[in-house]
Amino acid sequence: MSAALRLQYSDPGLRRLSQTELRRARELFLNGEQLGLLARECQFENELQALQSLGASLGMPVVDLSKIEVEASALKDFPLRLVHRHFLFPLSRTDAEIELVTGNPFDVQAADAVADATGLFVKMVLALPHEVATLVKSHLGVGAETLDGLIAQADEAADGIEILDDLDFDESEAAAMAQQASVVKLVNDILAEAVNVRASDIHMEIQASGLKIRYRIDGVLQTQPVPQELNRFQAAIISRLKIMAHLNIAEKRVPQDGRIKLRASGREIDIRVSIIPMLHGEGVVMRVLDKDAMSFSLSGIGMEEDINERFQHLIRLPHGIVLVTGPTGSGKTTTLYSALAEIKSERNKIITTEDPIEYQLEGINQIQVNHKVGMTFAASLRSVLRHDPDVVLVGEIRDYETAENAVQASLTGHMVFSTLHTNDAAGSFMRLVDMGVEPFLVSSTLEGVLAQRLVRTLCKECKEAYDPTYQEIPADLSLYALTDGKPIYRPKGCRNCRGTGYSGRLGIYELLETNDEIRQMASEKTSTIALRKAALASGMRSLREDGWLKVAKGVTSIDEVLRVTKADKTGNEMPL
Repeated sequence: MSAALRLQYSDPGLRRLSQTELRRARELFLNGEQLGLLARECQFENELQALQSLGASLGMPVVDLSKIEVEASALKDFPLRLVHRHFLFPLSRTDAEIELVTGNPFDVQAADAVADATGLFVKMVLALPHEVATLVKSHLGVGAETLDGLIAQADEAADGIEILDDLDFDESEAAAMAQQASVVKLVNDILAEAVNVRASDIHMEIQASGLKIRYRIDGVLQTQPVPQELNRFQAAIISRLKIMAHLNIAEKRVPQDGRIKLRASGREIDIRVSIIPMLHGEGVVMRVLDKDAMSFSLSGIGMEEDINERFQHLIRLPHGIVLVTGPTGSGKTTTLYSALAEIKSERNKIITTEDPIEYQLEGINQIQVNHKVGMTFAASLRSVLRHDPDVVLVGEIRDYETAENAVQASLTGHMVFSTLHTNDAAGSFMRLVDMGVEPFLVSSTLEGVLAQRLVRTLCKECKEAYDPTYQEIPADLSLYALTDGKPIYRPKGCRNCRGTGYSGRLGIYELLETNDEIRQMASEKTSTIALRKAALASGMRSLREDGWLKVAKGVTSIDEVLRVTKADKTGNEMPL
């Protein structure tokens, strides 16, 4: 018996399906319905239990694909067209027989087709359909079905992708190639897979060796396997993306930015497209904005209770400036949107000026910055103040003019939220001074600064407790004082987290509230190091310390905190 058959799910107490239920199951599978519908109709707890019962009723073992290594010999000379036509994949092979896994036990032609093509005796086992699909993509790459010439019979929306804008085509050869059914489906496959795996960005890089596709999932880039034949479609893929983003497909010399609006799996998705000419061709980066997946709430972004209470107080002040700082991709916009969602009401008017507007917020007036026509942050902020707002959000303070206007807005009775690129909260004071704002104005208007980073959260299904070695514990982590003897956890990896050990992200925070001492130091242009020491002495918890609290609660790992923060060097280290 093969390794696949040994590693199977088993539940001796599981009931068999009745003949009526089997007929219904066959009808659902042949009509392309999801296994979840069968589970609900037959009152199983989940899809796995339904598949186990179905397998037991049909005499087919159900295997766990996350624990199976596909034998290299199984794929050798195997006709890949059968993989997509019959939704199956070879697991192992001998001179006499081949073992296949399928997600559809009612495809009676599958075994015959493989036997005819290979001349081998066929053994069939069952697995969850989404696991079979993942197995196919991990070995053959996204879009392999398209490249094999097996174009789906359904229309474009059946791929899970529906373009919401009208597309314009010219008469060029590039446009003709981009309209080919195989290219359309290939691009849809790439976009749909990104949505399914919760990718925030899609990177398509043209290198000497060919096209490389990577998805950024939970802040970390993961390479997506692609078939070698994909290289022949490079130009057509990029042309298709340009058409979808309403860009000039003939222009290959200068950078272009565009936007794609589509619906995937019933959800509205915004995709920001950036195309830049590079050495071996045009590189593409797409930011995926899943509107329906976003929920803006300060209680849901990882703030500890004490920081949440203090930040709630700051954002409700009648006037002043509150800044959120951190590098690109650290969740600053999400935090500010969450703050606006907390304070919006019929009694106040909130206006934002952003570049770009990432999410549309109900009840909030949003302005898109347009540098080409002179609509900068500074210019829009001046106009916004004539509309009698109570709260103003400026997407980013980048220069003296914007900083000065933000200060003047706060002095005239407005609450101003914005972002700034600094490494920590204390650095914001000197950053504004360096831009040219007078120190006494910075100290009198800046009410608080929230620095933040994002860490990946451990997968709840597979995280494991362990005792770290002395070498694994950083010098500034007072492990046992924090955990109070409770275990800490590390990533392991399972099917639910795609083997990474992590699923989702949350923030770690450093909140500096401006008190009299901080104001006096800022007005005297005191160094950032001195400001930081004073803030820590007055009770500010550093990013690193907030990260260790998340480790102690079993939410994230030591490695994640080390990845996004530096050790505190201010004499505030915690002893072992």
